[in-house]
Amino acid sequence: MLKNILEVKGLKKYFQMKKTGLAGPVEYIRAVDGIDLCIKRGETLGLVGESGCGKSTTGRAILRLLEPTGGNVFFEGEDMAAYRKDELKNKVWKKMQLVFQDPFASLNPRKTVGETIEEVLQVHSVKDRREREERAIKLLEMVGLGLEHMPRYPHQFSAGQRQRIVIARALAVNPELIICDEPVSSLDVSIQAQVINLLEELQEELNLTYLFISHDLRVVKHISDCISVMYLGKIVESSSTDELFDNPKHPYSQALISAIPLPEQPNPDREKILLEGDIPSPANPPSGCRFHTRCQHKKDICSQVEPQFKNIGGEHFVACHLC
Repeated sequence: MLKNILEVKGLKKYFQMKKTGLAGPVEYIRAVDGIDLCIKRGETLGLVGESGCGKSTTGRAILRLLEPTGGNVFFEGEDMAAYRKDELKNKVWKKMQLVFQDPFASLNPRKTVGETIEEVLQVHSVKDRREREERAIKLLEMVGLGLEHMPRYPHQFSAGQRQRIVIARALAVNPELIICDEPVSSLDVSIQAQVINLLEELQEELNLTYLFISHDLRVVKHISDCISVMYLGKIVESSSTDELFDNPKHPYSQALISAIPLPEQPNPDREKILLEGDIPSPANPPSGCRFHTRCQHKKDICSQVEPQFKNIGGEHFVACHLC
């Protein structure tokens, strides 16, 4: 049985709002408001939800690029809150890396690809220049590039190639867990498939673990072993990928799945569920179930009592009064 490499318990990240006018109580944007996640070694957990639900903030809070407001993150059983800022480089970021959504924005336009990757190696104590160069070439080859790309600058590459470079940079420190934050959302569909296939090949070859953050359920379905669905700072459903697509329980999950085309499972009788209204503000979330303002099946209790995140069988969890 695979062991959990990452456990997130009650994670919170609040941002204080800037106030104008008269003094009053401090208000916060509750971007992440008490979530639990578990990822087994060598597997991929997909974290999905609409834009603004707190997915990216979750990834950054796990890495402590943003300091959590509350909760705990355990990596290989160690509480990451115990590490000082100066310890994060060797004890956290060497084992966990982040692949950003926009590869062009995350690469220094004034550095060549070779310099970009070698810089990471130098920061992590690879002092010999020849060793850094050889390692950089090997990393580029792992992602489908090579020696001829070393002296080029980011603007000389396509978007898909730049994302490969970002992945190579993330691999430079031999991480065990990579947080992929919308890594293919800016790419054409055909290029998306190539990058996803590359991530799967690297996972198998290097025994990597992924937290794959995306709003695109089609992509998440392809790469993930398990999926957690996030809405307004909360996890509302979590299960294996097959179980979630075959048997979604939360009305929000049902709506998301009904909205995507599934050519491999054509179902002309499937009704598309249209969500009404806008996502409420995370600065003033609804009472009770946060989804009740857009739910077609809501009852009185939904607006009054927050549902517990409960096990409904196997490893299927859901936060809904109707389940």
